Amino acid sequence: MSEDKKKYPLNLPDTTFPMRGDLAKREPLMLAQWQAQQRYQRIRKAAAGRPKFILHDGPPYANGDIHLGHAVNKILKDIIVKSKTLAGFDAPYVPGWDCHGLPIELHVEKKHGKNIPPAQFRELCRAYAAEQVARQKKDFIRLGVLGDWDNPYLTMDFRTEADIIRALGKILERGYLYQGRKPVNWCLDCGSALAEAEVEYEDKVSSAIDVGFEVKDKHAVERAFGVSLPGSAKVYAVIWTTTPWTLPANQAVSVHPELQYDLIRTEKGYLILAYDLAADCLKRYQLAGSNDRGDGIAATCYGRALEGLPLQHPFYERIVPVICGEHVTLDAGTGLVHTAPAHGVDDYVVGQKYSLPSDNPVGDDGKFISTTPAVGGTPLAGVFVWKANDIVLQAIEASGHLLHQEKLKHSYPHCWRHKTPIIFRATPQWFIGMEQGEGKPLRELANQAVEQTEFFPAWGRARLEAMIRNRPDWCVSRQRNWGVPMPFFVHRETMALHPRTPELLERVARLVEQSGIEAWFSLNSADLLGEDAVHYRKLSDTLDVWFDSGSTHFAVLRNRADLAYPADLYLEGSDQHRGWFQSSLLTGCAIDGRAPYRQLLTHGFTVDEKGYKMSKSKGNGIEPQDICNKLGADILRLWIASTDYSGEMSLSEEILKRVTDGYRRIRNTLRFLLANIADFDMARDALPVGEWLEIDRYALALIQQLQDAVRGDYDRYEFHLAVQKLQGFCSEDLGGFYLDILKDRLYTAGENSKARRSAQNALYHITHALARLISPILSFTGEEVWATLNAKDDVSVFEQVWYESPNSGLDGATVSAWEDIRALREQVNKKLEEQRAAGAIGSALQAEVDVYAPKATYELLTRLGDDLRLVFITSRANVHLREGELEIKVVPSAHQKCERCWHYRSDVGSDASHPTLCKRCVSNLFGEGEARRYA
Repeated sequence: MSEDKKKYPLNLPDTTFPMRGDLAKREPLMLAQWQAQQRYQRIRKAAAGRPKFILHDGPPYANGDIHLGHAVNKILKDIIVKSKTLAGFDAPYVPGWDCHGLPIELHVEKKHGKNIPPAQFRELCRAYAAEQVARQKKDFIRLGVLGDWDNPYLTMDFRTEADIIRALGKILERGYLYQGRKPVNWCLDCGSALAEAEVEYEDKVSSAIDVGFEVKDKHAVERAFGVSLPGSAKVYAVIWTTTPWTLPANQAVSVHPELQYDLIRTEKGYLILAYDLAADCLKRYQLAGSNDRGDGIAATCYGRALEGLPLQHPFYERIVPVICGEHVTLDAGTGLVHTAPAHGVDDYVVGQKYSLPSDNPVGDDGKFISTTPAVGGTPLAGVFVWKANDIVLQAIEASGHLLHQEKLKHSYPHCWRHKTPIIFRATPQWFIGMEQGEGKPLRELANQAVEQTEFFPAWGRARLEAMIRNRPDWCVSRQRNWGVPMPFFVHRETMALHPRTPELLERVARLVEQSGIEAWFSLNSADLLGEDAVHYRKLSDTLDVWFDSGSTHFAVLRNRADLAYPADLYLEGSDQHRGWFQSSLLTGCAIDGRAPYRQLLTHGFTVDEKGYKMSKSKGNGIEPQDICNKLGADILRLWIASTDYSGEMSLSEEILKRVTDGYRRIRNTLRFLLANIADFDMARDALPVGEWLEIDRYALALIQQLQDAVRGDYDRYEFHLAVQKLQGFCSEDLGGFYLDILKDRLYTAGENSKARRSAQNALYHITHALARLISPILSFTGEEVWATLNAKDDVSVFEQVWYESPNSGLDGATVSAWEDIRALREQVNKKLEEQRAAGAIGSALQAEVDVYAPKATYELLTRLGDDLRLVFITSRANVHLREGELEIKVVPSAHQKCERCWHYRSDVGSDASHPTLCKRCVSNLFGEGEARRYA
């Protein structure tokens, strides 16, 4: 350092807060420190006694490493929990995992084989699930998510398993659970029923066929249509189907009672077809109607007139009726629907109305059972359903009942795990009924609960309403090994539940509480039933895993002292309207008559920059672990917060680069703030706000406005708006205006002068507010700022609440005046830039500015006096009153540059003792200091 620098020192900023975040290296060290300090537990202690805010964690499945979607979900939850903590709530976060179910079974089977004793198999499943929980937990913690990671809830915890059983008992007690033989989604690969949420639709090529069912009572046709037919006339009711293999189970043909149907004469006989589809059908069959008009229409009637018409099954000696059903549409086909109650929900419902049998000829393995009659002389027993299509087609064609066949590509339900087509088959299963229960039907209760729920975004309401309106009864039983059992004893002949079922369920729950689900599977029935064991058998079915997670409001929220029921918020991806949101809603309504949540928040899926869903097979995925290892978790958190999660969330390397640049701007601002209050002691240096410079009070008003706005964004879960405001404040309000102006005063004013302390007072309050505002999103950075502010690393910003800064005391007119000054300053900056580009000046301090302004602007600027040049950051600034438009002139200064403050002033060298300093610097260093009022 030169002698002059030593002689004329500046108040240079100093801080331990580094310019480079080096997040990827430093964040793991911070995490280890937080865990050693039990930071989560300390926050809970600090929040004790506050009002509760409960975000109930939807359990991810304990299988496989976490992906970007997991990170989005967990970080959004963490932002909310932390913002609620700062808002003055006791907001615990208890993470959970879904631990039962088929994916875990498949992994264990793949690794250990299928022929494993069931008890050993379940132990292997439990061990695998625990291993997956540990892997995922480590990655979730790395994201900076604070929670009770040492005490999460697992659906395979013995107590939780027991309480899931108790939840089932409550639903049974309230009359919503029943046993029935209904068509369910059946995966041939899983060998089990699937929940609605486990079904996805993909394209499939099927054989689409039109089949004529011959009418066995010609006189009934004549009565229905009001016509006379020739004695030799044959009449066919024509159906269309894309599942020929279901025709062996056909029990009826459905028509819509309010649709019109034509009786059409063709060379193949008389055909009954829907009026609106008849022309297309004849074209498809390559048939022409034979009458004078050429359309062949002999007569028309409404569907209700056809009810009861007897039809001959196309290949079995079975007479089936025409029945009326509201499910019949004109979307495709013939307007007459082949009805097999064993293979379709609509078919089953209408079949119940007409007391049709729902006998299912297909076994669990997808093959026809041994008692299935042959088709056209070809055995069906033991034939796989898809192969049966050809046998059925050949028989129908041979009998002359096939009017048309073609290959059709159409949307068809598939298993979400195996990606293979499923079938519908009636099996003895247990259902939660949507139209039954004590008091109001479950569907009505669920609709009321949806009305009472607040949705983010609002469109989630209509989506969930539609799903509740159309959903069938919920099949909750599964034929698997690794799951919570349905611990029922049913009569060996009647299948009726044991009369002491509620008592027995509780006894089983207590056993499970002690030793897990194995307590049921290893139970000797006689130990509970005594002599009744001869007449009752123990069920081996397990519960749908959606029931497991869907009943955690009962099994978890009610049973942990740190939680509460109902939850304030459930937050998951948009697919959970048909998954966890819905299963939780139905169990909540069945048990308590209400939803287990007050609010539902939905986020979208992650896609690449082109809008394609991320996947490893496409090579367009970006893993959260890679982002943390390269850039740091705070960069990932900032991307998630800055993206509108209500739609698809796009990510690419270019997007991450922009996010990183935005982070640097925030970090640099924070570093400047911390560095310039390093020597500030609030107890020693505080000034009453009324004694501050006016621009400092304006800055205080700005942070107050920002805090109010950002807190509102947090409350509405609009984090992308909060990020926009925070970044705008750092780059525009602070970096582009206030701090830019402040540097001169901070560095050149007397170290303990009122002018400098005024600035530091403002910076102190701004820093404390900003540290809190960024922390829910940039948690590592926020804690780092807080540790720097407090000169210790064992304190947490989340032990605080939102900052309450003193009132600026400025009225609206003064704040508005400063907004006008800022706008004018922008115009001055443009003129300065023009002169800089022309080479007339270097820095703005080399310039002198003259503003020629009309009265209002003149009065606005002259009020600042000599402080105006400090606002413009020029060496001189004068204002001149004039009529007409505003004009700004910039000229280079002809004066000498002050060595210390770099202002070009006529008074440089006016003090012979300090020939290189301006008068202002001499006063700041050796005198009373300069007088400032505004800036």
